[in-house]
Amino acid sequence: MTRQRRTFDPSFKLEVVRMITEQGLSISHVSQTMDIGVTAIRRWMEQYEAEQKGQPGIGKPLTAEQQRIRQLEQENRQLRSDVDVLKNRPTRSPVALMNRNFRRVHWLHVGL
Repeated sequence: MTRQRRTFDPSFKLEVVRMITEQGLSISHVSQTMDIGVTAIRRWMEQYEAEQKGQPGIGKPLTAEQQRIRQLEQENRQLRSDVDVLKNRPTRSPVALMNRNFRRVHWLHVGL
């Protein structure tokens, strides 16, 4: 029977990483006591170390600072995309130009 994939909250992952880094517990000991795979804990450790160096790391961010940075980067990408759309938009649609020219022609002929 296969084991169902579990998901862990970023705060839980950060707590596990802190147990290893601050309390000096081994990865295998924490893995056995908390029933978490060694590979998952190693990935969380790599993620945490990358975030401490200021790099984005892989996966979902663990620290609140990195979560905020990712959110701001996403908003920045969205805003840049919106600006590009507005820059590349024609100033007036052809229908509006035709209507504007029609009114001019119409008023010119009325004045005659």
